[in-house]
Amino acid sequence: MNRREAVQKLTLLMGGVISAPLMAGVMGEKLNFGPSLEVSAEQEALLAEIADVIIPTTKTPGAKAAGVEKFITRVMRDCYVQDEQQKFYAGVERINKDSHDLYGKGFAALDTTQKNEIVKRSTTADKPFFLQMKGLTVTAYFTSEIGATQALDYLPIPGRFDGSYPMKEGQKTWAL
Repeated sequence: MNRREAVQKLTLLMGGVISAPLMAGVMGEKLNFGPSLEVSAEQEALLAEIADVIIPTTKTPGAKAAGVEKFITRVMRDCYVQDEQQKFYAGVERINKDSHDLYGKGFAALDTTQKNEIVKRSTTADKPFFLQMKGLTVTAYFTSEIGATQALDYLPIPGRFDGSYPMKEGQKTWAL
């Protein structure tokens, strides 16, 4: 199975919820040939912090360890037009502004409980941004080496297909 087949199967598994620009980004294609926003190191670090709230480090490394912010930055630059990029990064900045308004410091400086609260607020206050950020984060994580090999079970050379294979209690889902 090649990467393209794996991503297509992942999309079907997720109910076909991956958008066309995101799918193109996963495939390494470029849809945006117009101007793009310049993303600062601070914005990229903020993306990593937000993504790490969505997929935190537990028994497996989280989104930040998988470097999802690099994927998100590349996909936004290569696959979304500048107007959509502006909307997305405005949502990122709103997270930071809400942190300053509520706690008097930037999102990166908050403790875990405060970060969770800010992100939870964005699920209702800025739902379109949150859904896009969540989709980008989940896709970036599970297509990364860390997500595919440590968060999911990975069998590089699979055996025969057995659709009724019994899973052990607590076993991870298989990577595609």
